[in-house]
Amino acid sequence: MKYTAIVLDLDGTLLNSEKRISDRNFNSVIACHKRGMQIIFATARPPRTVNSFLPKELLDIGSFVYYNGALISSYNIGINIHEPIDSVISAEVFDHCLNCNPDIEIGIEVQDEWFSLKEIDHSIVTKVSENPIIKTLEEIKGLDATKILITGKINVEELREKFESHLNIVVTDNGQLIQIMSKRASKEIGVTKLLDGFGLHPEGVIVFGDDHNDIGLFNTCGWSVAMGNAIKELKDISSIITENNDNDGVAIELERIMKIYAAYSRRW
Repeated sequence: MKYTAIVLDLDGTLLNSEKRISDRNFNSVIACHKRGMQIIFATARPPRTVNSFLPKELLDIGSFVYYNGALISSYNIGINIHEPIDSVISAEVFDHCLNCNPDIEIGIEVQDEWFSLKEIDHSIVTKVSENPIIKTLEEIKGLDATKILITGKINVEELREKFESHLNIVVTDNGQLIQIMSKRASKEIGVTKLLDGFGLHPEGVIVFGDDHNDIGLFNTCGWSVAMGNAIKELKDISSIITENNDNDGVAIELERIMKIYAAYSRRW
């Protein structure tokens, strides 16, 4: 199989525990791009955070699935798609969650801006020191949300049962973070739209991931690589399991594939 694209999750995958990309991982991704592969970064993160984590060389060559697919962008093929949650639905989510637990921490992202009812600290989960813009409940309920973020005690199954027809609800970060997007938004939907733009088929795609929001991608792409630190559910459906994100797991698998390509090329 000739692979035509690589899809990379960031946290727990390409990034190490310090939220950095090792030289080895960086060099392996660049080498694949030089061989003609498209590079797609598929993350729960917003654009501003991705821009702070990735070096310019990767930002320049990459296409991006942000917010688990709620925002898709590629300068290479002129794609910029936003799939928000309608303000009527997001208002219902706020009312439901605050009625269940008035002390819950809940905020929204709207096209790269973060809004909240109060000062909250997500830095333990997000690893970014950043404060939200404070708005009243009525102001927030009037916004179309790119993504809703929740931390705190809430019945997730009840939330899913009430809103599953409208929303994609994913629990990540060892159960610490609930991420809510439009039903039209997921990593696999976003990646498929980019692949269509490039004229590529999912069977020729290598995907790397570690958490629940990568499961759809693993069921979509041709070669799925679970990190050594990935959740069991992802490892169980992966094509192969590589090293963890602190031991260059991405580079190890890409280098293995490149060696196979090189050996095949020498034969011919």
